[in-house]
Amino acid sequence: MADTQIILKENVPGLGAEAEVVKVRKGFARNHLIPTGKAYEVTTSNLKRLNHLKGVRAEREARELNDAEDFARKIGKLKLGFTLETGETGKAFGSVTTRDIEEKLQSEFGITIDRHKIELERPIKDSGEKEISIKLHPEVVATLKIEIKSSTPAAPVRQERESVEAKPRAKRKAKPGA
Repeated sequence: MADTQIILKENVPGLGAEAEVVKVRKGFARNHLIPTGKAYEVTTSNLKRLNHLKGVRAEREARELNDAEDFARKIGKLKLGFTLETGETGKAFGSVTTRDIEEKLQSEFGITIDRHKIELERPIKDSGEKEISIKLHPEVVATLKIEIKSSTPAAPVRQERESVEAKPRAKRKAKPGA
């Protein structure tokens, strides 16, 4: 099969980022990437454009990094509060999930974050303060503070220890014929 080299104008998932020279099948380049404006053919004049594309890419990446850092500082100042329904023993009847955190951020602060960026190993079922990390950018991770309260105050658990006398165990008799 014949391959050709092209210069990408924009990010193409699974292929590369803008201003990269990549090798693809001729038909894919000729029928899809070039007509849709996602790539240039590699020619001497287009190789001169490559420096301009690299400059544009560097500016965009720097802007995205700065925006992510500003957003991380904004999130770091926030504190979310959740209330879980609990029984008399203090066991929770629910949990706080990434979807709950996403909806609370949207409703209380107007902040929209994809729930897949919220790093939570498993749903939170116990009360107390937690710190959740949110991956905003490959180089920027924000920390969100969450306070989880119980809906019913936990009753003090009585620990009554009964003295158990050690009783010697009776030896079993062997069955005849065994």
